[in-house]
Amino acid sequence: MGPVELPPVNTRAEARAAGLTRAQLRDDGVRVTRGAYVSRAVPLALENACTAVRAVLPPEAAFSHRTAAALLGAPVPAAWPLSVSVPPGSPRPERVRIRTHVRHLTGDDVVGHRGLLLTSGPQTWLDLVAVLPAGELVAVGDALYRAGHLDAAGLDARLGRAAGTRGVVLARSLAPLLTPLAASRPESLVRHALISSGLPEPTVQVPILDRWGDAVAHADLGWARWKVALEYEGRQHAERDQFGRDIDRYSLMAADGWLVLRFAGRHLARLDTVVQRAAGALRSRRARW
Repeated sequence: MGPVELPPVNTRAEARAAGLTRAQLRDDGVRVTRGAYVSRAVPLALENACTAVRAVLPPEAAFSHRTAAALLGAPVPAAWPLSVSVPPGSPRPERVRIRTHVRHLTGDDVVGHRGLLLTSGPQTWLDLVAVLPAGELVAVGDALYRAGHLDAAGLDARLGRAAGTRGVVLARSLAPLLTPLAASRPESLVRHALISSGLPEPTVQVPILDRWGDAVAHADLGWARWKVALEYEGRQHAERDQFGRDIDRYSLMAADGWLVLRFAGRHLARLDTVVQRAAGALRSRRARW
């Protein structure tokens, strides 16, 4: 029997079957954890690392917490160790680069995603309530909504059976704020800061109407009643074509009486400044709350 072709994500057993020596395996692959490797020919990306690890975990183990959130497209850093959850009574993996949690998970709490078993969007968000600050939780929840991994009915059902779970009171207070309309983590962070400071809740993707009542543009956040809008300027806004479109949009908004506040990445570390300026803009329009 001739040598077997070794896939880029593999186990020690597959390497032996392919005829690789220990030295060859060490030179060819990066060890994710004992017995699981990712070839140097492909990136050591989170999905590849999890695919390699999957083969050495109990079949009922599901990637969870930050690992699941990152795989589902939420704005959390994909960092070691990988988090997995297993049901009570299941073998508990004790491996380098893996953190194991014991969870009672129902069939609704796990999903298949690109060949991997993960905790569902609602379960993942609930798991993170105990480890992330409130603003980041809103950003993760919004991202899961945008990606189709979360919806109000599914989240309500999961929170409805979460009595006694650590952080469930916070989760229930934040759940109504989540929306698929928020376009980015910064927008979610700003929105949470505005609401938690006691300002009127802004509309997400607030429409800018012309004199005939037709929407001619949308602002990231705003209060149509007082014609105050907030725009977050990410790096893409520096591109020439985008910059030109932004100028047109801001001119259009100003011509119709809108006061536009613009913020950038530097303001995410100073959200109190964003809140103060938004409050000042609202008061200038005679807003009271």
